[in-house]
Amino acid sequence: NYNVVIEPDDHPRKSDEIPDFVALSFFSGAMGLDIGLEKEGIEPLLASEIDKETRKTIQANNPDIALIGDLAKYNAKQILEYARIPKGTSIDLIFGGPPCQAFSTAGKRKAFEDDRGNIFLNFIHLIGEMKPKYALIENVRGLLSAKYPIEEFGEPVKGGALFYVVNLLKRYGYSVSFELYNSANFGAPQVRERIILLCKLGKKKVPYLTPTHSNCTETHLKPWVTLGEALEGIEDKEQHHVDFPEKRLKYFRLLKQGQNWRNLPEDIQPEAMGKSFGLGGGKTGFYRRLSFDKPSPTLVTHPAMPATDLCHPIEDRPLSIEEYRRIQGFPDDWKFCGKITDIYKQIGNAVPIELGRAVGRTILADDRGEQLPIYPGFKYSRYKNTNETDFMSQIEIQKKNEQLELVF
Repeated sequence: NYNVVIEPDDHPRKSDEIPDFVALSFFSGAMGLDIGLEKEGIEPLLASEIDKETRKTIQANNPDIALIGDLAKYNAKQILEYARIPKGTSIDLIFGGPPCQAFSTAGKRKAFEDDRGNIFLNFIHLIGEMKPKYALIENVRGLLSAKYPIEEFGEPVKGGALFYVVNLLKRYGYSVSFELYNSANFGAPQVRERIILLCKLGKKKVPYLTPTHSNCTETHLKPWVTLGEALEGIEDKEQHHVDFPEKRLKYFRLLKQGQNWRNLPEDIQPEAMGKSFGLGGGKTGFYRRLSFDKPSPTLVTHPAMPATDLCHPIEDRPLSIEEYRRIQGFPDDWKFCGKITDIYKQIGNAVPIELGRAVGRTILADDRGEQLPIYPGFKYSRYKNTNETDFMSQIEIQKKNEQLELVF
């Protein structure tokens, strides 16, 4: 639905009006996080993105915003010039999800030795230089286990990357709280776990996000939103999707809603799975047909990759672009630019809009000195020790043990 050719060069913001709450967006992608924050009243003055098709998407939906590319090529002064923010204006929020390839559990882990890992550090240094009142850093679960040395000459330690980042932020004067959040607990129709670091200048931490939904009845929160609810009425819209290859499609035809390869007749499982059959691991993403009665699993950058299949509950096809969009919470009129594979990727990489909204509510309430409801002991994800207190103390224990080993 967008055929105008856009070659978006880096450009300054169109307007020079300064809002009450000044925010800058980095690693903006298709702007899922930005839309969520905007719905709560935080509108960024600048976006940054290097992928060409994604830049077109930003430009198509937000022609007035400042747009820059590779963060390594800009200093703080240039960023303010692009955003048309006068010198001396205080910045309220810098936010973004630095590239997670350096940390992602799927890719090989090299943490900060990878150049892209350094983009992560560049971002932290930029925060330290621009000194916004708040900083928000979103990332994949793999950041909790990404390795990095915690001692000057030590071996890389699991979790060391995040430990290093938090200590760097502390040196810049920030109090940091973080947790691994499942988007389904905030009204997204998707089980998707992302780490959110909330940083605030000074001694006071920003509280954890306030959940609005839960799959646990004791909380008296609303139940998780299901895929069926999210896709209501979508059948009237034209669907654009890729297809499964015929040699795999025949196996999908044997599966009902909510089933995967384990539900295939045992005698054809080895044939269906090929080389993957003998490998360990849960493999629950193979031949995965979704269920209308549950939230969607995590959307990935392509819905027909063997290990992370996202098959429609009743039709014999992968999820469509339109369904992806609904699951992430993008408005129906948000434009996406690029080929169908580019668009899957842009939507699949985005932060669910509802998670962005929850973050926006938390930051603005904190800024106004208001207290949102707290649910002590609420399980934000499937994992333990994922908040900053438990995580940092675990690494400190590890560090002490290493030092003891060095002593003896």
